[in-house]
Amino acid sequence: MILIKIDAQGLTPVELGVSDNLKVGQFVIAIGTALGEFRHTVTTGVISGLGRGITAGTSFEGYVERLDDVIQTDAAINPGNSGGPLLNSAGQVIGVNVAVASGAQNVGFALPINVVKEALDQFKTTGKFASKPYLGVEYQMIPKDTAILNNVPQGAYVVNVVESSPAEKAGITPEDIITKMAGEELNEEKSLADVIVSKEPGEVVELEIWRNGETLKLSATLSEFSE
Repeated sequence: MILIKIDAQGLTPVELGVSDNLKVGQFVIAIGTALGEFRHTVTTGVISGLGRGITAGTSFEGYVERLDDVIQTDAAINPGNSGGPLLNSAGQVIGVNVAVASGAQNVGFALPINVVKEALDQFKTTGKFASKPYLGVEYQMIPKDTAILNNVPQGAYVVNVVESSPAEKAGITPEDIITKMAGEELNEEKSLADVIVSKEPGEVVELEIWRNGETLKLSATLSEFSE
């Protein structure tokens, strides 16, 4: 999460609502800059689901984040809408648009505003937001059927390793398959991101790597993710 200070006058702030009493089917409005080009785009819809768990971003971007308890909406949200408000019929902000499901239509997600409020309270108290653990690999999860067809184990196929990252320091290389992290097997039900998000920066994790038909065991010290 990033705070931006705007040097401006005469702005009317939006009112922050409450997100712990939302109902499926409730009318919502999404505002943002669709596709990074169409400013002040307004779309409408309903709350399609509550308490969803998603992985935001893609493993090819080098960092993915597990988000739990997010709001699902069918109000059209596109790349570029992230950071825009999700409003209720009274014009109160009940969420912050964060992600859209790829390969689907009208499946968008917003972070509940109560979560944002808690983060802001923490920032006011400590001067920073909660830190995120970071390994530093770009990867793609290998589904079971693909693993069987290619005679390789299920896990996270490493596409690239970020320079000077914990992964590089641990000895992970491109084309490795991370099969286990901290004793947990990686598969379609539990991705690498799912395990990383449950850890803390500075924590040492054991990794099981499949490389050229051999199984290796490595240790990595997770660092703090920096935007």
